[in-house]
Amino acid sequence: MADWSARYRTKEMERIFSEESKISRWLLVEGTVAQVQGELGIIPKGAADAIKKNANIKHVSPERVAEIEVRIDHDLLALVNALEEASGKRWGKYVHMGVTSYDIEDTATAIAITEALEVIDKRLLNLEKILLSAAMRWIRLPCAGRTHGQHAVPTTYGMKFALWAYDVYLCIERERHIRSSTIHGKISGAVGTMAALGNDGYELQARVLKKLGIRPALVSNQVVQRDMVADAVYFCALTSSCVEKIAKEIRNLQRTEISEVMEPFSATQAGSSTMPHKRNPHRSERLCSIARYLRSSVSVAIENVALEHERDLTNSANERIIIPGSFTLLDYSIKEISEILSGLKVDPDMVGRNLHMLKGVNLAERVLLQLVKSGMGREEAYTLTKRAAFSSYKKGIPFAEELLRTREISKVLRKDVIADLTNPENYLGLSEEIVKRAVKEISSNLGIRTLPGSYEIRYKK
Repeated sequence: MADWSARYRTKEMERIFSEESKISRWLLVEGTVAQVQGELGIIPKGAADAIKKNANIKHVSPERVAEIEVRIDHDLLALVNALEEASGKRWGKYVHMGVTSYDIEDTATAIAITEALEVIDKRLLNLEKILLSAAMRWIRLPCAGRTHGQHAVPTTYGMKFALWAYDVYLCIERERHIRSSTIHGKISGAVGTMAALGNDGYELQARVLKKLGIRPALVSNQVVQRDMVADAVYFCALTSSCVEKIAKEIRNLQRTEISEVMEPFSATQAGSSTMPHKRNPHRSERLCSIARYLRSSVSVAIENVALEHERDLTNSANERIIIPGSFTLLDYSIKEISEILSGLKVDPDMVGRNLHMLKGVNLAERVLLQLVKSGMGREEAYTLTKRAAFSSYKKGIPFAEELLRTREISKVLRKDVIADLTNPENYLGLSEEIVKRAVKEISSNLGIRTLPGSYEIRYKK
């Protein structure tokens, strides 16, 4: 059967979560434990040196670990036995002295999550640069704002990209908080009491985890609290949802009736197996599909938090799926949306066509506010503006014309004022300043540089 993840993974995550890397991390922890035990005099210095020297896949191969596991049905103990073999009869008996499986596995998992978050950080920073540059490029391109699937007041493409950039910025903030604060390891024995480690338990744990670059859990039982994993899996799902937010907007804006943007599409690419004319936004749809799966993993991770007594094994099997799966799919999603956005085609002519599609009706809010400022009561102004808007839409005539035909309005507002009020390009508020401020602050906080230029409005009305 084909490996489903092969289609949706990057080489970076494949390296981190490969079987070889997992075993290498387990050996790293085992070797570091032995090294520190030698420093503290818990085991002979010769044993510590021998174990540390052999605690790598050159001396303990994944194949040998697998052979032993078939016989004893315990993967971590299989590794311990293989490391004992490699360390020799004299010193091998000191391998895994006083520690439990999840001292090794949870600490190794913390290392893996940290490495994965570092990859995600770089990936998000690259996506952030793309979005900030796009925000500045399209800062002056007005477009139809849409709420509830209907045209609202105008916005700009600069605002769209700036909003997405802010979403990604918050994802980076969350990722860095998790990496610095919530990822923990442990070297505390069978139920966390350090009983088998003697009086040097605290010092042993501190030294081992310092060498590995992992924070020690303040208190643990046989495992590190599973909220660490739940936090990481939730981060992956939330970040993927932010990716989906962008992908879904691209999908909607690529609809035939809208056609404002298009995913990259190569000359040899096919959109449909039977309809040659199709140019489907399949890459964005794929990202929406992946986001659904990642969100489903959160409930599994949350269920793992409440293990029984000092621990049970109900978290183990699913964590072998949801941890590598979440990070692998998230990394793929960020890479994919970055490529989509880098090659995204924006059609200013279609943007302009849609902006002016309602002939000014979507500026009813602006007319309402001006009528109130001119002394008319709000309820009367709302009723008159609504009536004119609906009539204009039904007749297919410019909103300005219908406003001028409404005697109560034309008495208050001059023709030139109405013309200005119903021009969507003149109702963009502080959008340009908002985009510039967002780009400046995000760039400054993250220490990245973006394109300073902006897009000049060019489209057919």
